[in-house]
Amino acid sequence: MTDIPAKTRASLWSGLWRSPMLLLSLTALMFAGHSVIGRLAVGEISPMTLTCARWALVLIPLSFAARGNFRRDLAVLRPRWMFVIVMGALGCTAFNALFYTAAHRTSALNLSIIQGSIPAFVLIGARLAFGVRVGVWQAIGAFVTMVGVTAIASQGDLARLLALTFNGGDLIMLLASVLYAGYTVGLRNRPQVSGLSFFTAMAAVAFVTSIPLLGLEIASGAFIPPTLKGLALLLYVVLFPSLTAQLFFMRGVELIGPGRAGIFVNLVPVFGALLAVVLLGETFALYHAIALVLVAAGIAIAEGSARPNAAPR
Repeated sequence: MTDIPAKTRASLWSGLWRSPMLLLSLTALMFAGHSVIGRLAVGEISPMTLTCARWALVLIPLSFAARGNFRRDLAVLRPRWMFVIVMGALGCTAFNALFYTAAHRTSALNLSIIQGSIPAFVLIGARLAFGVRVGVWQAIGAFVTMVGVTAIASQGDLARLLALTFNGGDLIMLLASVLYAGYTVGLRNRPQVSGLSFFTAMAAVAFVTSIPLLGLEIASGAFIPPTLKGLALLLYVVLFPSLTAQLFFMRGVELIGPGRAGIFVNLVPVFGALLAVVLLGETFALYHAIALVLVAAGIAIAEGSARPNAAPR
């Protein structure tokens, strides 16, 4: 086989970088794989160890790749240091710490489907933070999505819903989804620097803020040293959800805005359900099917009514 010519590779990459639908769909696929990884990691590597190690390893290629841009962009980032800290601590450290904790208490299917609530929270956050108008059909789509999330959190049991006896892992994942929605909304107001520089700064914050969590895990006796399988899972998390997916997601938000980009997170349950059933052999119950139909309907309603006039930067 002959290598792909450099000009062709550059053209393919340029086409990908200009296609928000492809970038965000690939992001959703990698996030869905992350849900499966979260379940596979149980007993192989402890949650805070995975959280801290992923950002420590991500910083290695980022520091090399961003070294030129970062020095130039530091003058812009420095006055926004509090914003960078909040984004890195909430969107990177807290979200992933809660995600891995939830993975010890609920299924990969639930982890994937509950992430379908993120677009609804993004619409609410964009309205509160920036006064972005939410159309009637977008509101209906968000509501339908939330109904789907409620179906999965209550496991299709009305009595469980009325008694508020949800699975603890589901509630933790729902809180993580709220934090990631806030991170998504915040990306709209990120400093005017390259995405690589901004992500490098957030990754550094994520690593530093995850160290105390690792210390608490060790002190509580919950530390699990990574096995060979745990190290392989860590490598996947570093290369895809931590690095590639984050850069793709930031670029997607830059192209079409947080509201429309957030809608694509609804693809995570679709991909996640398929991966969980195929790779983990998890049971696909009727309430999973109902939730997926509702989530798919929500994305169709909200995205179909969205105006393609988000202001890219």
